[in-house]
Amino acid sequence: MARPFPPMQTVSTGLVVAIVGFFSSFPIVLQGLAAMGASAAQAASGLMSAAIAMGLAAIVLSLRYRQPISVAWSTPGAALLAVSATPAAGFSGAIGAFLCAGALTILAGLWKPLGRLAAAIPTTLAQAMLGGVLLPLCIVPFKAAVELPWQALPVILTWFIAGRLNRLFAVPAAVVAAALVVVFSADGASVRPETYLAAPVWTMPSFSFASAIGIGLPLFVVTMATQNIPGIAVMRSFGYTPAPGKLFSSVGGASMFSAPFGAPATCLAAITAAMCSNEDSHPDRSLRYWSAIMAGVFYCVFGIFAVAITGFAAHADPLLMGTLTGVALIGVMANATFAALEIPAEREAAILTFAITASGITVFGLGAAVWGLMAGGVAYLLTTKLR
Repeated sequence: MARPFPPMQTVSTGLVVAIVGFFSSFPIVLQGLAAMGASAAQAASGLMSAAIAMGLAAIVLSLRYRQPISVAWSTPGAALLAVSATPAAGFSGAIGAFLCAGALTILAGLWKPLGRLAAAIPTTLAQAMLGGVLLPLCIVPFKAAVELPWQALPVILTWFIAGRLNRLFAVPAAVVAAALVVVFSADGASVRPETYLAAPVWTMPSFSFASAIGIGLPLFVVTMATQNIPGIAVMRSFGYTPAPGKLFSSVGGASMFSAPFGAPATCLAAITAAMCSNEDSHPDRSLRYWSAIMAGVFYCVFGIFAVAITGFAAHADPLLMGTLTGVALIGVMANATFAALEIPAEREAAILTFAITASGITVFGLGAAVWGLMAGGVAYLLTTKLR
C-alpha cells in the first residue's frame, strides 16, 4: 500500500527538483513561444500549461508505477523553436505542429517500429543537431555583454560564480540576478503584474505539411533523442524498470492535451530523474517516487503563477532574456557537442549536421534542423555503412 503522506525528505527533494527544473529553463520556453508568434497572454498560458502538464504527469505516473518518474517540458525542443521561423499561419500553425509531435510520441509508445526507428537515429547526429540548434542561442550572452554590459555582465558573472559552487543552482541564481537588474533599471512599480494568477488561453490549431515536417518532426526527434530515451536510461541506471512504451505514450498524451493552450512538448526528464532516483532523494528506494510526486506538485504551483513570471520578463530587455537563455544552455551545448564528436568515424557526419543546423537556413519551407539531420544521415550512411 502507498503511504498516505510523503516523507519530509522527499518533499524537500521535490522542491529542489522543481526549482531547478522550472527556473533553469523557463526563459528558453518563453523565447521559443515568442519565436512561434505567441502573444503575451498565449506565452503565459503556454508556460502555465507546460508546467501543469509535466506536474500532473509526474504525479499520475509516479503514483501509478511507484517509481520516481520525473517529467519535464522539452528544453531542447523549446530551444529548437527559438531558432525556427514562425509558421505561415502564426501561433495556430505552431500549435498544429505541437500536436503532430505529441501524436508521434504516442505512436512511438504504441507502435514499436516507430519507437525503434526513433531510437535508431545515431546519437552523434541527434546530439549534433541539438548542438547546432543551441549555438546561436549560446552566442547571445556575449553579444549582450558588449551592447548591454551593465545588464548582461551581472547575469553572466552570477551564473559563472554560482556554477563553481553548485552547478544545479547556477541558472536559478542567474534568474535572480536578472530580476534584480530589471528592478533596478526600471521603476519598481512598473514591473508589478496586474494579476499574479495565470489563465489558460485556447488557440485553435491549424495544420500544414510544412509546419508538421519543419517543426513537428524535429520537435519529436530532438525530444525523443535527448529527453525521453535518456530519461529511461537514467531510471534504469538506478535499478528501476519502467515500461518505455507506456511512458512515451503517457507524456505524448500530456503533450496533446496541453498543446492547444500553448505548451510545446511534455517529456520524460533526465537530469531531474537522477535527482529523484538517487539515495539523496530518500534512503529507502521504494519511497523515492514521492520525490517525483512532490516535484510535480510544485511544478503545478509555479505554473499557476506563470503570468506573473512572463509579465515580469516582459519588462526585461530582449537581450537580457537572451542572456538568461544562453547561459542556461551553455552546459547543454557543451555536452551535446562532446557527444556528437565522441566517435571518430562519425565526426564528419556529425559536424555536417551541426553546421547546417546552426546555419539557420530554410529551403522549401523546411528548417535547418531537418536539412542538417538529413544531410548528416546521408553522410553517416556513406561513411559508416557503405564503405
